Amino acid sequence: MESPQEKRDQPFFCMTLKGFVKILRLVVTVASMIFFIIAQAPEPYIVITGFELTIIFFFVALYICRLDKKMRWLFWPLLDVINSMVTMLFMLTVSVLALLPETSKMTILGGVFGLLTVICAIVDCALTSRKIILNPSGPYRKRSTDDN
Repeated sequence: MESPQEKRDQPFFCMTLKGFVKILRLVVTVASMIFFIIAQAPEPYIVITGFELTIIFFFVALYICRLDKKMRWLFWPLLDVINSMVTMLFMLTVSVLALLPETSKMTILGGVFGLLTVICAIVDCALTSRKIILNPSGPYRKRSTDDN
């Protein structure tokens, strides 16, 4: 049997569903960007997808290096939820615009993978929100009536 300390020392993406979803979101965003680059899609598609890719990469690196545990002065789950919402907004816009006009098959594939990124962002946002609401450890911990 593993002790609780050994369980906490496992890598982020192997330990939780949230980690798996975040890595999946990173991979799907990379695929979307590759399809947009190959199709020579309009520059805003590539720039917005690259921007989202960079932010997702930094959040994954942050969680893998356990910097969220070291920098407790910032409430990381809330920033993660805000990031997921912004990703949903921008990638949904880019994906719908990529799918509307008659374009190349690669641009359409980029739009489809962009929509998959939106779905992953919705799942990531739901998981993180659930963690904030149901497991309020840290600065937003609920106090019992015995703590008075």
